[in-house]
Amino acid sequence: MPSYSGVWNLNAVYQAVAAGNWTNDNSRALFAAGYNTGYSNVIDYTTINTTGNAADFGDFDNRYLTAGCSSSTRGIFAGGFTGGYTATSGYVTINTLGNTTNFGNLTEGRRALAGLSNSTRGCFAGGTLPGAPYVSNVIDYYTIATTGAATYFGDLTASSGTSTGGCASPTRGLIGAVVFGGISANGIDYITIASTGNATSFGELTGGGSRAYLAAASNSTRGIFAGGGAAASNTIDYVTIASTGNATDFGDLTSSRNSSAGAASSTRAIFGGGDPSTNIIDYVTISATGNATDFGDLTVARYGSASCSNCHGGL
Repeated sequence: MPSYSGVWNLNAVYQAVAAGNWTNDNSRALFAAGYNTGYSNVIDYTTINTTGNAADFGDFDNRYLTAGCSSSTRGIFAGGFTGGYTATSGYVTINTLGNTTNFGNLTEGRRALAGLSNSTRGCFAGGTLPGAPYVSNVIDYYTIATTGAATYFGDLTASSGTSTGGCASPTRGLIGAVVFGGISANGIDYITIASTGNATSFGELTGGGSRAYLAAASNSTRGIFAGGGAAASNTIDYVTIASTGNATDFGDLTSSRNSSAGAASSTRAIFGGGDPSTNIIDYVTISATGNATDFGDLTVARYGSASCSNCHGGL
């Protein structure tokens, strides 16, 4: 990669950022916890608009199938499985390094949930429960700048929802994959983040079959959903967040997997880890379509991690 030091005019800086070549930025993504041969407490970080291997950030709790959301300064990781279903959460300051601090509990303990946020409010939706009805349609929210227990927001459209992929614009949050038509977990729901109330159906993901345990990321206009499904898909879909309708094929991941974790800047989406357990990080340019490209590696191969960034589409 060429050097991008020196004196730049604003147009040249913009072009370098759009191409993913501006290295002097603060586009940081975090990947927290997960599972390989055992539970992981590792938090990794990477700069989204560059390429390269992730580095150690600090520690969370040992858990997997957890979820994350963030403002431009603070990341929250919540829920998951620690040997039992947990409602606990932790937060970090994204631009520093260090371990998580306790934030507050979700309204119910669950795993395989979705996280999304705008600059002030973080929402966690769906997931699986330890007992009947075994799947949750609950949406909770936190005020990111404070600490304390989550508040009930509303319900997903399905009477039962399994979701691991959440993304957002500043006004609207998308959740996939929820049960659509009472048959398969390939639906997308949406909420207005600043309000409370039940979710509304947005459309369907491609393929027709279940896409549970997928990853999601977005800029302010386009949402990307990657992988998922019991058979571990390599499919990447996209939607326009401000509209409604079915997803369109974007391209393919570098390998088929589910339980990956997604994060984004304004130009690029990255997807880290996944099952079968891997340390792969892929990236795509959000405004384009096409297959993913290898970005680098996580410090530890794992799946079911939480993720967030300080520059995603909800900010």
